[in-house]
Amino acid sequence: MATANDRAVLQTIFNPSTPFGDIPRLDEEEDAQEEVEIFGTEVLEQVRDLELQGISAAESGDVSRALERALQDLDTAIRLSQGRGCAARQSLVQRGLIHRLQGHEEEARWDFERAARLGSAFARRQLVLLNPYAALCNQMLCEMLGRLCNP
Repeated sequence: MATANDRAVLQTIFNPSTPFGDIPRLDEEEDAQEEVEIFGTEVLEQVRDLELQGISAAESGDVSRALERALQDLDTAIRLSQGRGCAARQSLVQRGLIHRLQGHEEEARWDFERAARLGSAFARRQLVLLNPYAALCNQMLCEMLGRLCNP
């Protein structure tokens, strides 16, 4: 059986860009129990219902309407979770991704910062990508490594 550290290493190697819980199934049972204790089953059911409504809107084919409803649902999920826990972290990451898709960089940065404070490694990576200096450094580093490997 793999340890938590083994799963973290494998996750980093094979899925470095996953936006959800950064290590799947790691402490999920503890997180789920903690969320039930904090928010109660009624609130969590509301969050799940909102998620399903967002999915059906996206599947209808009206992308702008689906994004609008998804943002509303994510806002509600963040409000219901009181900005705490796994649900808030995932909602903030997803809302940040939508803001970034729409070109709203500052709003995306704000959501990623909050998600990063809640423990999302994906949000931290997105913050680096949103930083123009980091992007320039990454580009220069890639060019230098390319020249080194292929002189």
